[in-house]
Amino acid sequence: MRHPHIAKLLSWLIILLTVGMTSCNNRAIMFKTKKNYPFDDFSTISSSREYKIGLNDMLEIQIVPNKGATLIESVGSDPSGGSSSTNKFISSTVEFDGTIKMPVLGRVLINELSIRDAELMLEERLKQFYVDPYVTIKITNKRIILFPGESGSARVLTLTNQNTNLLEALASAGGVSTNGKANRIKLIRGDLKNPQVYLIDLSTIEGMKKADMVLQGNDIIYIEGRNDYAQNFLTRIASYLALANLGFFVYSFIN
Repeated sequence: MRHPHIAKLLSWLIILLTVGMTSCNNRAIMFKTKKNYPFDDFSTISSSREYKIGLNDMLEIQIVPNKGATLIESVGSDPSGGSSSTNKFISSTVEFDGTIKMPVLGRVLINELSIRDAELMLEERLKQFYVDPYVTIKITNKRIILFPGESGSARVLTLTNQNTNLLEALASAGGVSTNGKANRIKLIRGDLKNPQVYLIDLSTIEGMKKADMVLQGNDIIYIEGRNDYAQNFLTRIASYLALANLGFFVYSFIN
């Protein structure tokens, strides 16, 4: 008598299992790429050994005449080691067009220059106003975004060193998480409307050579997480099983 009902129950169970299996992918995975996605050629950036000044970088610029002689004099005369009143800092931000606003010089194009090249360029242009100008530049807001491969653990890292590489950034964040794939690390750089995307494999010593690259401001490091099908399946199917269990209980109670 109850065989038809059992068959119907089994049919519903099969449907629920099918629904659960089709939705067992980890929906927390971001920045997915197709199987044959054309990643950018890593060799175009691997040779860069210096940080490049970029848009929205905040610069602290110091200009001192006479090849910076007053810096040494102020250290000798001030017991606290501070700078004299003549050694002032100029704060400026690289704007959307790649320029900064400087006293006397006005707008100066500085985007994509290394700190050393920017200092040399400003020293050359300031010679008409100062005797042997000495320029130092410090970037105060170098940051990257890191996704270590586990949900809820993304963070913004401030690059304290001038030329921080990928391994240093990963180490400061605790390394690759347990659920992260060391062979699927994506570096996203540049304009997010048309970014450069590089794929890095740190699971081998050979791939470690790529990790010596210098990070740039606003780089995004995304470590793909593992797709735990069993856990995802149980999570997705739990609500359906609860509903099926309730229906079976009601059916048994009525009978």
